[in-house]
Amino acid sequence: MKFGLQINTSKTKVMTTTGATCQIRINEETLEQVDTFMYLGSAITRDSDCATEIRMRLAKGYAVATDLKRIWKSHDIKVTTKMELLRTLVWPVAIYGCEGWTMRKDEERRIEAFEIKCLRMIMQISWMEKRTNKWVLEKAGVERKLLGIVKERKMKYFGHIMRKEGSCLEKEIIQGTVPGGRGRGRPRINWMDNIRTWTGRTQEDLIRMTEDRRRWRNIMHDAAYPRSEEG
Repeated sequence: MKFGLQINTSKTKVMTTTGATCQIRINEETLEQVDTFMYLGSAITRDSDCATEIRMRLAKGYAVATDLKRIWKSHDIKVTTKMELLRTLVWPVAIYGCEGWTMRKDEERRIEAFEIKCLRMIMQISWMEKRTNKWVLEKAGVERKLLGIVKERKMKYFGHIMRKEGSCLEKEIIQGTVPGGRGRGRPRINWMDNIRTWTGRTQEDLIRMTEDRRRWRNIMHDAAYPRSEEG
């Protein structure tokens, strides 16, 4: 049975990754078993699903955006400046640790919805106005970029790990060469599935392509910002 520990000044907690119930006692005190705990600013869940973490990060990013309402409402600050503030103050909070995310279509749509929500706040466009997302983007003079940044960071991290020489735990995990097998049932989408889907290439091809940094940068950009979406 695998388990993790969360240790803080108030109470120590335990979480299993198999769903089993465990009884661990320290100094005559039984540790509380939880399904989620925070580790280095990220939400770790029992089922290793990233949906909770992504929702939490986007909520924190939106809280930062809300704290900046006085800036968004100011008529003395240019829209271009407000957009730069959004990218430098809000987005880093919202996508912190995104290199480790495994995303499904729901999470991708959630990230895109968060981006539009922030733009509506900056441009002072109420949902009651019934303006389309395309209209909001044109009004702000920008294109969708946040999801592309997340994709690019994941692929950049993949390339960095694959170029490491010698024994590397991260490389073994990504390549699926660690000991053990998966559980029963339909296979869940995994971290590497995202990159294969975005690029349309096999894992073997991707590993080989990371050796050429310039070529890999082009592949990352084409996958993160498809021309059909940019146009």
